[in-house]
Amino acid sequence: MASSSKPKSNYEVFLSFRGTDLRNTFLGHLYKALHHNGIYTFVDSEELRKGDQTLPALMKAIEESFVAIIIFSKDYASSRWCLEELMKIMECKEQKDLTVLPVFYKVDPREVRQGSKSYGKALAKHESKFGKDSEKVEQWKKALFNAGSLSGWHFNDGDESELIERIVKEISTLLDRTPLHVAKHPVGINSRVVKLKSMLNVESDDGVLMMGLWGKGGIGKTSLAKAIYNDIFKQFGGSAFLANVRETSKGCRDLVVLQEKLLSEILLLKQRLVVSNVDRVLI
Repeated sequence: MASSSKPKSNYEVFLSFRGTDLRNTFLGHLYKALHHNGIYTFVDSEELRKGDQTLPALMKAIEESFVAIIIFSKDYASSRWCLEELMKIMECKEQKDLTVLPVFYKVDPREVRQGSKSYGKALAKHESKFGKDSEKVEQWKKALFNAGSLSGWHFNDGDESELIERIVKEISTLLDRTPLHVAKHPVGINSRVVKLKSMLNVESDDGVLMMGLWGKGGIGKTSLAKAIYNDIFKQFGGSAFLANVRETSKGCRDLVVLQEKLLSEILLLKQRLVVSNVDRVLI
């Protein structure tokens, strides 16, 4: 299990939204659900948007994220901030392989793509300010069309909690944050997990923590290790579970493969890190 804490700069998810529409309702519930599932999420504040000097901070957060969720609501396009975020998100989708997932919250995807209804009115106001042939407005229109053409979730009415559950499940799968499979009926495993967790004391700041499980084959050591992993991995910015290490590390190349998997997963890399020599990596 690694690393020891949440990363300070890299985000897993960036939420793009219109604050006046959603901040205290759907967005708040979605953010709490993501946080509860250990997904490190960027949500800006109204205070952050008060000065143009803060725009680079938002752009940087988008660049550092693995997934961007765009919540298209009625007044999304009326915000220049939202449109600037959207442009950056679509740019990172093309250049940095950012995964983009739209949520059409009480708006039809066609309104976003075609710039109709509330989106048409918002764009008309921007044109009156920047000019009808403004390059900036054309860029916003293009970003809206491209994002509105992506597959995502369309919500008009119903149970928001079900939608949030589906979103969190999708994000967890994309980030490979799903729990490991443990035996269907593990007798007595929960009490052992509680005992071992108290010994690990993962909330401490003592640095590297290590624990060994010893015993003959077939008594459930791997199942217990998986259960502990499932219980605590969401408390960490990155995590990796390496199973059957002895069997899969008989040669130097096998060790390299394990090192690549470990480093790629705990550092949240989008592509597998390449290790050229087993002796050149310190873990």
